Amino acid sequence: MTQQLSQDTGEGPTPNEPRSFLDRYFSITRRGSTYSRELRGGLTTFVAMSYIILLNPLILGSTADITGATLGTAELTTATALSAGLTTILMGLVGNAPLSMAAGLGVIPVVAFTIAPEMTWAQAFGLVVLEGVCIVLMAVSGVRERIINAIPLPLKTALTVGIGLYIALVGLVSAGFVTRRPDSADSTVPVQLGSDGHLGGWPIALFCITLLLMLALSARNVPGAILISIATGTVLSVVVNAVFDIPADSWGRVAPTLPDNLVSLPDFGLLGNIDLFGGFVNAGAISATVFLFTLVLSGFFDAMGTITSVSNEAGLTDSRGKVQGMGRILFVDGLGAVAGGVTGSSPNTVFLESAAGVAEGARTGLASVVSGGLFAAMMLFTPLAAVVPAQAAAPALVLVGGMMMAQCANIPWNDSDYVVPVFLTVAIIPFTYSITNGVGAGLISYCVIKIIKGRGRDLGWIVSVLAAVFAVYFGIEGIKDLLGAS
Repeated sequence: MTQQLSQDTGEGPTPNEPRSFLDRYFSITRRGSTYSRELRGGLTTFVAMSYIILLNPLILGSTADITGATLGTAELTTATALSAGLTTILMGLVGNAPLSMAAGLGVIPVVAFTIAPEMTWAQAFGLVVLEGVCIVLMAVSGVRERIINAIPLPLKTALTVGIGLYIALVGLVSAGFVTRRPDSADSTVPVQLGSDGHLGGWPIALFCITLLLMLALSARNVPGAILISIATGTVLSVVVNAVFDIPADSWGRVAPTLPDNLVSLPDFGLLGNIDLFGGFVNAGAISATVFLFTLVLSGFFDAMGTITSVSNEAGLTDSRGKVQGMGRILFVDGLGAVAGGVTGSSPNTVFLESAAGVAEGARTGLASVVSGGLFAAMMLFTPLAAVVPAQAAAPALVLVGGMMMAQCANIPWNDSDYVVPVFLTVAIIPFTYSITNGVGAGLISYCVIKIIKGRGRDLGWIVSVLAAVFAVYFGIEGIKDLLGAS
């Protein structure tokens, strides 16, 4: 690791001198990568997260704003692909990290079901732009990086483990391998195997086949194991679906059918349709401020956890858990939120699925440029996004989640200061589908333990303030009720 960091920073001898401008710009050789690995990693990440092109329009298009207006699928699809393409390419060129960006799943429902009903769509996207501006200012001033560096290394390592469980659970749920169990008087079990407690049907079978193929190829260190498995699973799904005429709802959101048309014209109807401050009038100053606070907090810590964990898997962190080029990465992440508002696609943030590309060998921003270019191209080829079912893509999340669990070995389990905070961080992230909630629970419990042991001075003011902010975050609804009552 020391030798690798030395090469990345330009200190000391380099065993393999870069041979071209592209190699020098992205530090491909110095990071121990190759062009083929970067191309393969970028393509793999794109395939793993291409579902957002369908999912974002599905969520945002299912609700109306305060005037009753709804958004069209074509304009939402264009906005999603455009913003993902631009921000991911920017991440590659400026941040030089294998991190791809798109509309964040954690905040899309907030925009759709919490903010939009209280104001117009233009005003809702205006708040998204303001969120991005706040995050950019924090990044430029260095505040955001200082906050991330102030968090103890064991808690940041716990983020990697928790996110590993999270993305594995997302993969299992997306494929239908695990489902929510309907509430009933005779059972309090929240989830179950398959749709009825048992595994059955072709979609689940193809998920299992794809996952086993991926595991086998990965165990044999076959280059492109994840991408080969996703492509194989997609082809098998299309064939099986056509032969056995499987009901579309059995596949989930995406049924593997070949599209009638491969090309469609982009619809830029949402581009630039924003109202920065109108939401404070329609929703009221207090409510709009709370909405903005929620967006900033969620975007801040969701990105922090993802950037830290994926960068750690890519070998881009030092012995203290600091990420190389974190300032530039955080700056681009903030611009992603601005771009999401301007294009009308919700705040853009770094995606967990970037870990799939890292698992394929991606180590530099060239992989992000590849992913971003493919996203931009999807503005014209959006029908192709409907071909890859979750059962073919989800195994990558399960495999990568398992790999990220290896970080458990780096957690000081014999230190009582960290055992419970680490556990809460790891457990709450997948249990609540929120990285932010896990970070908050871990920090608050860590501070409480330190104070009870009489070592509150060891915390530092940044961690103490963060714990207080998260206490407000968890109790925000009660605070709103008190303010409303007064």
